[in-house]
Amino acid sequence: MRVEQTFWVSRRPEVVFEYMTDPTHLAAWQTSKTAVEQLTVGPPGLGTLIRERTRGPGGREFEQVVEFTEFDPPHRFRAHIVEGPFLVDAVWELAAAPDGTLVRFHTDGGLTGAARLLQPLAWWLLGRRMARYHQNLRKIVEALPDT
Repeated sequence: MRVEQTFWVSRRPEVVFEYMTDPTHLAAWQTSKTAVEQLTVGPPGLGTLIRERTRGPGGREFEQVVEFTEFDPPHRFRAHIVEGPFLVDAVWELAAAPDGTLVRFHTDGGLTGAARLLQPLAWWLLGRRMARYHQNLRKIVEALPDT
């Protein structure tokens, strides 16, 4: 299954990329995150591991560990879930455009076992959730002070 989205942010790609990949900002724009902890030392980059606690549909929480398996500032990064209930890869590609950044997002993956029967509903819900996250991200980053 796959979800694809494209959105615009009225800030330079460097600003958008830095904000998106900083684990300390994750819960601000991905509002279902109830806890975020970087497991590796140093600034975010290739191989960075992040533990996320997420409030899922119905309010049930689950934990997952995500790794940056691609990290090409300020153009592209991939987040791969290495531990957790969902087998998902998410990619964000950022392209400079006049007065801002065009962001292309896609995620691929699937559910396992009996949960596969719920896959169409799960992907529809994921698409809605990611659209809200991206709307939050745009508002927050556009409101950041100029540096």
